[in-house]
Amino acid sequence: MQSGVLNIIFRIADDRGLLLLDFKDLRAITQFIGDNAKSFQNQYGNINSASIGAIQRGLLTLEQQGAEHFFGEPMLDIADWMRVDASVKGVINILSAEKLYQMPKLYAASLLWMLSELYERLPEAGDLDKPKLVFFFDEAHLLFNDAPQVLLDKIEQVIRLIRSKGVGVYFVSQNPADIPDAVLGQLGNRVQHALRAFTPKDQKAVKTAAQTMRANPAFSTEQAIQELGTGEALISFLDEKGSPSVVERAMVIAPAREWGRSAMTSAMVC
Repeated sequence: MQSGVLNIIFRIADDRGLLLLDFKDLRAITQFIGDNAKSFQNQYGNINSASIGAIQRGLLTLEQQGAEHFFGEPMLDIADWMRVDASVKGVINILSAEKLYQMPKLYAASLLWMLSELYERLPEAGDLDKPKLVFFFDEAHLLFNDAPQVLLDKIEQVIRLIRSKGVGVYFVSQNPADIPDAVLGQLGNRVQHALRAFTPKDQKAVKTAAQTMRANPAFSTEQAIQELGTGEALISFLDEKGSPSVVERAMVIAPAREWGRSAMTSAMVC
């Protein structure tokens, strides 16, 4: 119900040429439409006052989490993420999200905006030798904890469609079970580090992780997950035909330098 009313709000703004640049604009037009719902009813349909109130409460929650600073002017330009250096090598961008990840609704909203913006702006790319852009979302379970079904459905849809734009998306989490099945089913590449099974719940998690990979007759995937050492992982990527490859045991090459805020600060000081 709220999503339908929110669509009406955006439609009215478009029809009247109103720019919605930040949360103040959205809150103001929501209040205006709520106060004048009857005058819009014939053209746009019923605008329920309860839905208007729910939208206002949702906006207030996001604002309390700092959304008014995150969504607004000047806007984040996604083209900056795809720039290359003088030697035509890509650039790694790190979003320092120590505070953002503690606010799951804002974190999920930012994820959805970034992927949706990329999908709308990038042309169809077909099958590329390498992607134009790759996202890694750490602590991915925070995106999906207590997320409404409409948000999960939208994330699944965008993940499914954005591959044709040459964009790769990786969700990084302790356990594959943290990712909803509908979203997990859209992810073709798997990199699984060690899991320890000390409790029945842990054993179930190990079994679930093993089942997400194509079995290798040379070893037991479920057993190997529990035996992996530091720097080891089980990997299964899509082959050139788009089918999951047989899972293999491999060593992961660590980054050649430290990443993160402390590393960036050190580089700036030097």
